[in-house]
Amino acid sequence: MKILIAEDDIPSRLMLESIMQKWSFEVISADNGLKAWNILQQQDDPAIALLDWEMPGLDGPELCTRIKRLNRDNPIYIFLLTGRNSKRDIVEGLQAGADDYVTKPFDSSELLARIRVAERLVTTQVALSKKVEELKRALDHVKNLQGIIPICMHCHSIRNDDEAWHKLEAYIEDHSDAQFSHSICPACMARHYPEYSSDDE
Repeated sequence: MKILIAEDDIPSRLMLESIMQKWSFEVISADNGLKAWNILQQQDDPAIALLDWEMPGLDGPELCTRIKRLNRDNPIYIFLLTGRNSKRDIVEGLQAGADDYVTKPFDSSELLARIRVAERLVTTQVALSKKVEELKRALDHVKNLQGIIPICMHCHSIRNDDEAWHKLEAYIEDHSDAQFSHSICPACMARHYPEYSSDDE
């Protein structure tokens, strides 16, 4: 899974890169908020973002706000990284759009646990989005037969909205996903082909 690290402090960024690569993430890095914003607008953007609060260009909270405005089927899971740990700061970060808040210095095992939670949520969201898309495609191909359908009482032809008459099977095939395979029922076999019908009775 692809993860973005937006951190202007070089030692902190290198440490996070090393940790994420060790955990088998595909890492993309940015040293300021504007670079991170450009990366996050790309088509193949990261699923998870670790954003430092204080960065040149765009700070973490402003970047969170912009990310949440993106029209995405699968929203980016955002971690806000900061040395601030007051309740006011935490509330401000979460209200800006962060999904989680990690204070520095962080414990690597705790960070891993939080990242794994984000990974599971992202994976679930992607799977649900795919199912929704499959259902949409299925519904686009479904044609429903509704209302009163005029049908000839003798030949069973059906009249359409243009007053034209069509064979029953042709009409159903045109208005649904059904297809016909012709066969002969036992009663018709006995009536029309008695030489081939069974004499079980």
